[in-house]
Amino acid sequence: MCPAGCSHVNGFKVDNWKQNLRVIYQCFVWTGTAETRRRKQQAETGRSSQIPESRSTSALGPVDGGPNRYSVLNLPTAAKSCICHMCGAHLNRLHSCLYCVFFGCFSKKHIHEHAKTKRHNLAIDLLYGGIYCFVCQDYIYDKDMEQIAKEEQKKAWKLQGVGEKFSTWEPTKRELELLRHNPKRRKITSNCTIGLRGLINLGNTCFMNCIVQALTHTPLLRDFFLSDRHKCEMQANSCLVCEMSQLFQEFYSGHRSPHIPFRLLHLVWTHARHLAGYEQQDAHEFLIAALDVLHRHCKDDDNGKKANNPNHCNCIIDQIFTGGLQSDVTCQVCHGVSTTIDPFWDISLDLPGSSTPFWPLSPGGDSAVVNGEGHGTGSTTLTDCLRRFTRPEHLGSSAKIKCGGCHSYQESTKQLTMKKLPIVACFHLKRFEHSAKLRRKITTYVSFPLELDMTPFMASSKENRVNGQYQQSVDVLNNDNKYSLFAVVNHQGTLESGHYTSFIRQHKDQWFKCDDAIITKASIKDVLDSEGYLLFYHKQFLEYE
Repeated sequence: MCPAGCSHVNGFKVDNWKQNLRVIYQCFVWTGTAETRRRKQQAETGRSSQIPESRSTSALGPVDGGPNRYSVLNLPTAAKSCICHMCGAHLNRLHSCLYCVFFGCFSKKHIHEHAKTKRHNLAIDLLYGGIYCFVCQDYIYDKDMEQIAKEEQKKAWKLQGVGEKFSTWEPTKRELELLRHNPKRRKITSNCTIGLRGLINLGNTCFMNCIVQALTHTPLLRDFFLSDRHKCEMQANSCLVCEMSQLFQEFYSGHRSPHIPFRLLHLVWTHARHLAGYEQQDAHEFLIAALDVLHRHCKDDDNGKKANNPNHCNCIIDQIFTGGLQSDVTCQVCHGVSTTIDPFWDISLDLPGSSTPFWPLSPGGDSAVVNGEGHGTGSTTLTDCLRRFTRPEHLGSSAKIKCGGCHSYQESTKQLTMKKLPIVACFHLKRFEHSAKLRRKITTYVSFPLELDMTPFMASSKENRVNGQYQQSVDVLNNDNKYSLFAVVNHQGTLESGHYTSFIRQHKDQWFKCDDAIITKASIKDVLDSEGYLLFYHKQFLEYE
């Protein structure tokens, strides 16, 4: 479904808005360069001095008036004001308010200050003619406004003697009919592979390549980097966010040859020195290090917005990856509960076969079901791992806490639940076990679903738990906590010698295997039958504030 577009345009489309918009395009946009406007302004200022004061003032009206302030009568006065009303400059990306006769610099935020003070949401770029919405914080497209801009541009070209040299091609009705019935025309379908690109292995850097593939296919992260939202204040060639921006440009440029991420590797070595060198590293460790550096380098991109969670900022990394983990410690004597909430970027899950005691699986427990086909009873599922993660755990006599109710040290139980879910949930299956006596890889198969509902593991769902078993909520229509799988990172081989690959979802039902520089088509079965090390899920529904 196509987006509805900017809804704030309707506030401008009243009375004679079309004529007013034409006047602006005629006199201030398509009249030439900024220097031409400066000369025009000087000439118009001389003429306006001959206009009686009463006529000039009444035609102009108050500066903070409604959308009908532009007219043929007030052009000389408006031309006289065709400079930034705050600093007097002719350059600095001059914009004109669509609701009143006000001109302000975009670069110095003078037009922004006016929009915020007067609540005038729309302005027009006097250099290119684009319409900017201060609520959407972006240039917008409106079919009616675009048509007016094209018509006035053609008129201006004819007056300047340009003619049809630079005119754009618009198909006629006959041509549209031919295009519609031409069997050889190419239709863009879901088979499009824009954004898929291999990465050269620079010497045991498969751990980095598989994470880069997952990040470049994270929808909101892609939208951020491709829309040039980052404002860098670091020294040249030292910002990881700038390098990621360039990487996204490379991935979505349409080039098919493998990319060589040498600058990215250098910056990772610079800012995460524990990953420096050509030894094989852990993909999970690289993910956390990369998110940490990106978080530190893009803190100034939040435009001063206050974060919803006091434990983290409002940068793009925290907006996408940060969730809130609630820890409830219950005193076994007075049953008083102490609650803390900590931010997290990923959830590490214990597996059967590890030295950590695993929660016994219930007979006939949940198993991942995809298209009506399960992976068989008795197999461990991602849901089983999450159940163990969120079950109450008795801390024992060796880990007594000082209870605020009893005012003494008492035994207690601890339970973890999800207070706030991130947009992207990353699950780390703890396959590498390191201890004083043991170093090994756990190869236990864990089935994981394409669609995941996190409702049973929310803090709000604790009251629905009885003896560790989740009782299904009657509100089955709640979709806020539902996720879709979009990336899987796998490790093949042993702890000492192995190789990382990843599966990436390009479209709803299209998956690709990324093995460094080689990308091949994969089936859903290939994905779900894989061992699984890092699982990336994206929220199906997003809430906009």
